[in-house]
Amino acid sequence: MDFLNFLDFKITDLIDILLVAILLYYIYKLVRGTAAVNIFLGIVFVWAFWKLTQLLEMKMISSVVGGFMQVGLIALIVVFQQEIRKFLLMIGSTNLGNKRSFAKRFSFLKQDGIIPDLKVSVVLEACEKMGKSRTGAILVIERSNSLDFIKSSGDRMNVELNLPILESIFFKNSPLHDGAAIIRGNRIIATRVILPLSQERNIPLRFGLRHRAAIGITEKTDALALVISEETGSISYIKNGEFTMYKDIKELESLLKKDLH
Repeated sequence: MDFLNFLDFKITDLIDILLVAILLYYIYKLVRGTAAVNIFLGIVFVWAFWKLTQLLEMKMISSVVGGFMQVGLIALIVVFQQEIRKFLLMIGSTNLGNKRSFAKRFSFLKQDGIIPDLKVSVVLEACEKMGKSRTGAILVIERSNSLDFIKSSGDRMNVELNLPILESIFFKNSPLHDGAAIIRGNRIIATRVILPLSQERNIPLRFGLRHRAAIGITEKTDALALVISEETGSISYIKNGEFTMYKDIKELESLLKKDLH
């Protein structure tokens, strides 16, 4: 029977499977934790069912599902517009000449010592202190997508992240306190960075430009953002363009560590 032809397995078939697996991994990574993940899983299920009907030569149901997949392609581009932008940005920002950057893209291939881990406890301690003093701040933590395209809008730095540095950057009389600070690994790579504002209309009015800017950058990339409100001193954790709720600082620390690994 024709469907037993898969026993004739070649090296190109293995490469094909690996490439598809990597592609699906990165697509899932982009939509993980968002409402789009359910749509993604539904598409994978429908596609697998379509291929099964083709394999079993069920021509009628195969043609129906195949027609749905073809017509639905345009709708998927609309539904996944934000995720497609993130995916293309991730590919475009990959620098094959930079060993650290290249290894970071393939984070499932862990290489100890290549990229220093972010000291989450130090960041949150600084956020708590700034919250108590009602010091407004935006910290953007880079993950897979490079943030070099916005780094140039501010002042470039390359200093090791620590508590005094963070407090001095966002001190109210400091010339660096306006805008966002970009964190890569355990280093601050830029300050006074201008972030793209979100155009989302459902953001509550009590949140100002800092929160809208943090939502904007996490919509366009897979970066994480911490925002300290100047009015209330509260710490907001934002990823994938949405607020992530937490009970206390310990839970926030756990969430950050989970999202960074």
